[in-house]
Amino acid sequence: MYTVKYNGHFGFIKPWTAVRDGETFSQQFLTPSIIEGIRQKLEVEKILRHRLTYAGVSIQQEVTQTRGWDFKKNQKVYRRYRSILTRGVLIEPSLHLAFVSEKDAAKAITQHICLCRNEDIMLPEEEIKVMTEEEFNQIDGFELRFGKNENSFLVGYNRFNNSEPMFGWLESTENPLKSRETL
Repeated sequence: MYTVKYNGHFGFIKPWTAVRDGETFSQQFLTPSIIEGIRQKLEVEKILRHRLTYAGVSIQQEVTQTRGWDFKKNQKVYRRYRSILTRGVLIEPSLHLAFVSEKDAAKAITQHICLCRNEDIMLPEEEIKVMTEEEFNQIDGFELRFGKNENSFLVGYNRFNNSEPMFGWLESTENPLKSRETL
């Protein structure tokens, strides 16, 4: 496998079940459609594996507005209601992407990626590492393995494939979060 490591200062992974009801904490894993979006952005053939780690979660508040407008006849004004959303944002995320071909890794290492929001930019490190699957499995972090088996759970609906249900199982290392030594 040819691996490229991306680092960022912060990142939000929107939970697929998130509704604007107050709390939408960041997921610790990337769904198949998120990986597909990253693959399309990088314009590569295939992302073979991925591994995500981070240092912590920062709880932040965001002011949101409703879609519609409310018209107050007696005041002759239009109004949009606001609410406050509490969101968990990953601090210092790192993402390893593994590619089948060196060509794809070489293309990926020249580009930035985003997890789910355009402001969450992650930049690649300067070298491509060749790893075996066993070495990749030793990288700390979380990885959602795609597919359906006895450990699978519903992880969302594929926006690239007619909202087809997506399944996967979560793998994590003994210590999936970044330690102080790795920061």
